[in-house]
Amino acid sequence: MQSESQSSPFIDIHNLSKNYGSKTVLSDIDLQLNAGEIVGLIGPNGAGKSTLLKCIMGLIKFSGQVEIFGKDPFRHRTQLLENMSYVADVASLPEWMQVADLLSFMTQAHPKFSNSRALELLKGTPIGLQQPISTLSKGMKTRLHLAIIMAISTDLLVLDEPTLGLDVLVRREFQDRLISDYYSQQRSILITTHQIDEIESILTRVLFIREGRITMDFKKEELQTRYAKLLSKNNVVFSDPAMQPIYQRALPDQTEFIFENPNREELAKYGEVQAPSLEDLFVATNS
Repeated sequence: MQSESQSSPFIDIHNLSKNYGSKTVLSDIDLQLNAGEIVGLIGPNGAGKSTLLKCIMGLIKFSGQVEIFGKDPFRHRTQLLENMSYVADVASLPEWMQVADLLSFMTQAHPKFSNSRALELLKGTPIGLQQPISTLSKGMKTRLHLAIIMAISTDLLVLDEPTLGLDVLVRREFQDRLISDYYSQQRSILITTHQIDEIESILTRVLFIREGRITMDFKKEELQTRYAKLLSKNNVVFSDPAMQPIYQRALPDQTEFIFENPNREELAKYGEVQAPSLEDLFVATNS
């Protein structure tokens, strides 16, 4: 039987705006995130991704309504952190501690932290328990931080550019662990990035954000059915108003087109029809 927090949205946002002086950073954001979703918040640097996450975490004041598990994150942040985990893009660890000391501190500080789980996540890494955190490379510190967060048994995991500083093999390992060791139909993940190709394969839902506004919100599976990419070696001009591309660009030996709700059989007459990537669609809708 699902609890109240599982049957209602984990995140419920209405008319969220945030200004810094005369500068609008977020404008009229509406967003709901439910159990069992892996949502990618995708946008360029400066689009408002990190500011939105800070509002969700109750780190900054805002206008509008934000509820996390039915509670105001600004007023109930300590209570909410018992059931959600957060890794910021500028997160830091206590440099004066050894790794083992940090694990011991977390065991005492957080009731849902599993020391054995953290040790399992660190197994096979070059991170030693007696190693001072100050001696770890940037990539290893990021890896340690992610292991600690994933060792906390919460229903909502919020990640802000979590794989910055990690090489491609470690990024892939981290994504695999998210799916196999954290994600479930009762848990959800909200992850921000401007490096779309890194997370495309694990998402169930996609949000595009630009200049403080959510410009698109769709299920990942819609990418295959709602959009199409045509690669044509011919000089094609589409005169039919119902067959106008939303984007096109010239490549060295062909032209690339992106279409929304296309007639695929008709498109196939002009060249190769493919499913676009998230990066293709993001560029097409933000150019």
